[in-house]
Amino acid sequence: MTTDLLTLFDADEATMRRHVAEALSGADDGELFIEHAQAEALSFDNGRLKGGSFNTEQGFGLRAVAGEAVGYAHAGDLSVAALKRAADAVGAVTRGYSGSYAAAPQGTNKKFYGDQNPIGQPSFEEKVKVLQDIDAYLRGKNDKVRQVTASVAASWQVVDILRADGHRVRDIRPMTRINISVMVGEGDRQESGSYGSGGRIGFGDFIAEGSWQYGADEALRQALVNLEAIDAPAGTMDVVLGSGWPGVMLHEAVGHGLEGDFNRKKTSAFSGLLGQIVAAPGVTVVDDGTIDNRRGSITIDDEGTPSGYNVLIENGKLVGYMQDRQNARLMGMAPTGNGRRQGYAHVPMPRMTNTYMLGGDKTPEEIIASVKKGIYAVSFGGGQVDITSGKFVFGCTEAYLIENGKVGAPIKGAMLIGNGPDAMKRVSMIGNDMKLDTGIGNCGKAGQWVPVGVGQPHLRMDQITVGGTQT
Repeated sequence: MTTDLLTLFDADEATMRRHVAEALSGADDGELFIEHAQAEALSFDNGRLKGGSFNTEQGFGLRAVAGEAVGYAHAGDLSVAALKRAADAVGAVTRGYSGSYAAAPQGTNKKFYGDQNPIGQPSFEEKVKVLQDIDAYLRGKNDKVRQVTASVAASWQVVDILRADGHRVRDIRPMTRINISVMVGEGDRQESGSYGSGGRIGFGDFIAEGSWQYGADEALRQALVNLEAIDAPAGTMDVVLGSGWPGVMLHEAVGHGLEGDFNRKKTSAFSGLLGQIVAAPGVTVVDDGTIDNRRGSITIDDEGTPSGYNVLIENGKLVGYMQDRQNARLMGMAPTGNGRRQGYAHVPMPRMTNTYMLGGDKTPEEIIASVKKGIYAVSFGGGQVDITSGKFVFGCTEAYLIENGKVGAPIKGAMLIGNGPDAMKRVSMIGNDMKLDTGIGNCGKAGQWVPVGVGQPHLRMDQITVGGTQT
């Protein structure tokens, strides 16, 4: 498979450049985005191979930007005829409009992942054997295991971006992931635990025996903890958040509110607060697409802008937003490399990459010891957030009581309820153990999904509302 996607059209490069320049004449910005993507997945459930899939798709999207308006057309047919039809469609936004075409993004020579295609490596038989081994390992480890589900997935995306000014960039993006879920039971009660890991690397690191055994042990440990859990109390109390994956709450309750489009339209709880204090002292939040091999890392975004290390909140002060090119221009700011799209059939918009809070100076033990009565939230499941108000609700998948500075009984059914900006001001202690998640994040926005990373150190948050199941 060629990685020069422009050669898949039925015209030479000079002709394609001319067509794109004509299609975007009069626009403020825009590009031809070409994509070739492959994906495969295998799932194993209850001792047998339950599902398998492999698919390939390719196509292009043509975008013209005129002020706040966007014309977009896409097709799975890589032909000049299809491109001309798309040009007719997107031209509706530039008729009678005379824009000044924006300067091309600054180039980059740095890649944050390799080019190796993980599809088909290792073989189908080898992947199935790993899934079988995971199932057998967990069933042999504990007689309370009632169900084991394991899956592996990989994708390989090639993108080629051509602008009206002739600027052209290409990128190759691999991705792999493994997930393990365990259900345990005792009598009529059943509980589950899960573990996943992934990144922009080959399968080798994830399906090596030591790696998957660690993941399997973690999934089983969490399930057995939940089997012993008691009903969670309800009320207002101090909460300690664990490091790593609990950063998903930061991602949802704060991160989305710092995306440029919501702030330009003044629909974010953070709108108009640039330069103001929005979090407790010591809270610094960044979005960083430049971390080697991470799930949310990108060499360039889907407009061709290099990814960056972008500070959003610095020592409690709001100092920046995540921007694509259109919203950055309309707000008089610089693009930050956050213009992302799910694929060629979607328009780019401001999206997170790897969003996390920097570490502080407290040990996790100090933070837990400081709480007289509260809960310790180690892992989260689903959650909901309202961008405009900042209100959120998050369910804990692993949590414990804290009593007199010590971790006590595990609890089930705990929900954290609050408001993102308010919650950030309730951070009173920040751990020195900042950690990113294991590579499992997917972010949804306006019907589009993109891979992301989250992270944080241990945190103490004072007087958070906890919804519980205790009667």
